[in-house]
Amino acid sequence: MANFTLSVNGAAHEIDVDPATPLIFVLRNQLGLTGPKLGCALEQCGACTVLVDGEATQCCVRAVSEFEGADIRTIEGLAEDDTGRRVREAFVALNAAQCGYCTPGLVTAATALLKKNAHPARTEIMQALEGNLCRCGSHARVIAAITRAAEQGGRNAG
Repeated sequence: MANFTLSVNGAAHEIDVDPATPLIFVLRNQLGLTGPKLGCALEQCGACTVLVDGEATQCCVRAVSEFEGADIRTIEGLAEDDTGRRVREAFVALNAAQCGYCTPGLVTAATALLKKNAHPARTEIMQALEGNLCRCGSHARVIAAITRAAEQGGRNAG
């Protein structure tokens, strides 16, 4: 066991855990942040996606010790973020979520994309979502929702 300080959603959290514990288990079981989901446990589906220093990062396999000193944002931490809010609203408006299991990871990955590229092309959206699977098959609506969020961001900024 080891003590770590993690910065999660803008707050410092002292944790005492085995350094090899995957970050997702700390987020869900110790911090009560259940937005990131455990899907494949192989970093293949993206359900566990969080932002780490602004980068979409899968956290189901990577050890918590890798994240000390990083700024971690979960879907819960995007509640007050303008870009995250736009993405969530577009997902709802366009019915982009079916069962909802993959949705937090998709919204988080899309938020990371739009923060770097406010007006991505369709191919850039698809590339940003390569690590995120939706078994319900709603990718067309997901892409449309991200496009809508990007368009709304342009209108709000100008």
